[in-house]
Amino acid sequence: MSLFFRLPTAAVLLALAAAPAVAADAEPRACLSKAEQRAAVAGGQALPLAQAVLAIRGRNRGELVRARLCQGPNGLVYLLTLLARSGTVTRATIDAATGGIVGGR
Repeated sequence: MSLFFRLPTAAVLLALAAAPAVAADAEPRACLSKAEQRAAVAGGQALPLAQAVLAIRGRNRGELVRARLCQGPNGLVYLLTLLARSGTVTRATIDAATGGIVGGR
């Protein structure tokens, strides 16, 4: 693959990393550290990330770019960012306890 095709993808990934972590509803959320995430999954408060990703695979095709486990208004949620081959960025909010889709754009 030539450098020409890699640059747009790298630019999108850098933009995602630099973007402020604000949820779709503009409500700031406290996200868990890696140790807190492991404890939440081990304690049954959250499904493993792989199961949360399965919830959106049928609807959103793309590569998982970022995943965070955060405190939502009604409990823990996974905030997922996906990058499609077309360059489209999709965000999804998954209920961490049930794997159900809460929101997305």
